[in-house]
Amino acid sequence: MEAFFVSTGIVALAEMGDKTQLLSLVLAARFRKPWPIVLGILVATLVNHALAGALGAWVTTQLGPDVLRWVLGASFIAMAGWMLIPDKLDDEDTKDNPRLGVFVTTVIVFFLAEMGDKTQIATVMLAARYSEYIWVVAGTTLGMMLANAPVVWLGERIVKRVPLKVVHTVSAIVFAALGVLALAGVG
Repeated sequence: MEAFFVSTGIVALAEMGDKTQLLSLVLAARFRKPWPIVLGILVATLVNHALAGALGAWVTTQLGPDVLRWVLGASFIAMAGWMLIPDKLDDEDTKDNPRLGVFVTTVIVFFLAEMGDKTQIATVMLAARYSEYIWVVAGTTLGMMLANAPVVWLGERIVKRVPLKVVHTVSAIVFAALGVLALAGVG
C-alpha cells in the first residue's frame, strides 16, 4: 500500500499547475460538460500511466539493483528541480477537434498532453522504485484525478486560491527526499 499512497501524493502534488491541469481548465471552459471531461481524463490517464508503469517495471528487469538505485536517485533529484519550473499551456493543446465529441476529444488531447509530462515520468520512476506496478498506476491515476477533477467542476475559483509556488516547492522537496533515500539505499 506504500506504493499506492506515495504515488497518489506525489502525482497529486506534481500535477498542481501542470499543463494537463491547465488543459483540464480549458476543456471545462470550452465544453462546459464536466462528466465527459472527467471520464476522458480518467481513461487517458489510465492508459498513459499503465504504459508508463509498464516501462518502469521493465526497467527494473534490465538494470541491476545498484545501477537502478543510482538512476532512480538521480532521476528523483532531477524531477525535484523540474518541479520548480512552472508549466504553461501550449497553444497546440487547445486546438482540438470538437467534432469528435467532448469525451473522445478529452481522451485524445489529454493523452497527448501527458506524453513526456512530469507526472508520466514520475509514474515510470515510481514503477521502477516499487514492485507493486498495479498500485503505482492506481495511485498515480488517483493523484491525477484528485488534481484535475476539481478543476473541471470548480474551475478558476480553485486555481486562484492554490498557492502554486508552495505546492511546487513541497513537490520538489518530496522528490529530492526520495532521490536521497534511493541513493542511500533506503527502502
